[in-house]
Amino acid sequence: MEAIVADLASEQDELTRMLTSCSPGDWSRPSRCAGWTVADVVLHLAQTNELAIASAENTFPAIAAGFAVSPDATQETVDAAAAARVEGERDTAPDLLRARWETSVRKLDRALLACDPHARVQWVAGRLSARTLATTRLAETWIHHGDVSAAFGVTPAPSARLRPIARLAWRTLPYAFERAGRSLAGPVTFELVAPDGSTWRFEPDTAEGPACTTIRGTALDLCLVAARRAEPGDTWLRGEGADADAVLELVRTYA
Repeated sequence: MEAIVADLASEQDELTRMLTSCSPGDWSRPSRCAGWTVADVVLHLAQTNELAIASAENTFPAIAAGFAVSPDATQETVDAAAAARVEGERDTAPDLLRARWETSVRKLDRALLACDPHARVQWVAGRLSARTLATTRLAETWIHHGDVSAAFGVTPAPSARLRPIARLAWRTLPYAFERAGRSLAGPVTFELVAPDGSTWRFEPDTAEGPACTTIRGTALDLCLVAARRAEPGDTWLRGEGADADAVLELVRTYA
């Protein structure tokens, strides 16, 4: 858990430094997230951080009113709930919004470190381990850090923090297929080129048998596709095996 929260804190710090230098007008810039400004993205992150704090502290139902928490909720339902939350507080002043973001960061990191990594906690579409919750927060913060950076024509440099995000995408493939009403033909392997040029390989346990599908490419491309920030055909990702196309269609790192 400590390593995941350390990565999360580093990602949060990079975004915070960018926000500190924002002028009042910068908060109204359109982000990479369609239809949302920089302010909208930061508000969404603060709101979902607050939900994650409640999840880690076992008070989630008390603050999740109006948010989709049913295990069978569709992605469209979850997205609509998130958009409605942003719409409801969109008039927050930039200074107050930045302070809210920074407060949510401090509280979230403390709450996650206080958790048993294996404890099951409530999240927007079911229950998951506290360690997985921390990893999803890392993934979402990385996604939206990129969304905000794009508003200023900046692309954050990829780092080793992509490893747990890519691993999350690999581990949750069965969940992604289940949510889509589809089934995997068999185990999947990811062979990814890390930012430093090394190879990250995520493969099934020997008890599961050999992989039926293998996805190869860069870790950055895989994480962008899983975040719905790139189309598979526009990347260097390539797959072979029974589920190659479906994996690249359905892979994801968010609830």
